Order: sequence, then C-alpha cells, then structure tokens
Amino acid sequence: MKLDIVTLPNNELRQECQKVENFDEELEVLVRNMFETLRISSGIGLAGPQVNVSKKVFIVLIDDEIERVFINPEIVETSADLVPFEEGCLSVPGVFAEVLIPSKITVYAQDLKGKRFKVEADNILARVIQHENDHLNGKLFIDRVSEEEKEELLCQYNKKQEKKNRKGKIFHGRKK
Repeated sequence: MKLDIVTLPNNELRQECQKVENFDEELEVLVRNMFETLRISSGIGLAGPQVNVSKKVFIVLIDDEIERVFINPEIVETSADLVPFEEGCLSVPGVFAEVLIPSKITVYAQDLKGKRFKVEADNILARVIQHENDHLNGKLFIDRVSEEEKEELLCQYNKKQEKKNRKGKIFHGRKK
C-alpha cells in the first residue's frame, strides 16, 4: 500500500524519532509499504517520519541493486574528508542543493528480525544512509547548507507550493 509522504512544513519532519522496540508483523508491513511508496515515488531512500511514523527506521533502494532496511541505526564513524553532492528530498519536493558530507561511514543497525549488523559505506550508499539517518533526528538536507542558502531554498520551495496550490484550486466547479 502506498503511503502518503509528509512534506514541509509538517512538524513531524523536525521531531527526533523513537527507538523501535517491537520487531513484529506491524513493522514488516510498514517496511513493505515504505518500499512500495519509494518505488512509486522514484526515490532512493525513505525514513519513518517521511510517512508520519516517528520510529527509527529507514530504507534504501538504489537502482534495484541495493535494497536495505536500517532499524535503530547508529553512525559510529565518519571519514574526515567531505564530498559535495546535489541532494533532494521527497519531503522537500522540487528543491535541490549541493551538500557536503563525509565520504565514508560506518553504521550499526538492526534488521527486521532485530539482528544487529554493520555496514561500511561510501559513495551513494554513504550519502543515502546519512540523509535518511538525519530524518530520524529531525534534520533535513537543507539544514546542512548555510543559513543564507537555506532561506533561499525555503523561498523556492514555498513559491513552488504556492504555484501548485493555485493550479489545483477550483472556482465555480471549474479548475482555474
């Protein structure tokens, strides 16, 4: 089942998530629905708060080659070198910015059965893990740029949303 994606300015995106305690069928259904939502939305990562679930869970789907579930993740090591990459987000649609983040990371997490695992990641996988992990801590990619750039990005986003809302308004039974 496709889930609704939460977008700015929804406060759910700014909350720190709770640790997952129950590794049950409900969690499996959530993750399955998150993957369906991600595929339909053409994204590469999706976190709990983006679908209005304040739990420490995110998924990664890169070119149908890498399909991973991260529950209660902890990034325990990051490289000192920072690399630029243009990021976007399903929760801030239509806005992109170049963001600097560590090129390599080590993360511990749990799978759907609660079993702990370790991933050492670089390149796109490291980027997606860090982006989605930020969501679990109430942080968005726009928080990783300068305040000036962030204001500009929010202004772009708000203009796009206003335009979208104007297009969808109905006057006297007709779309205007």
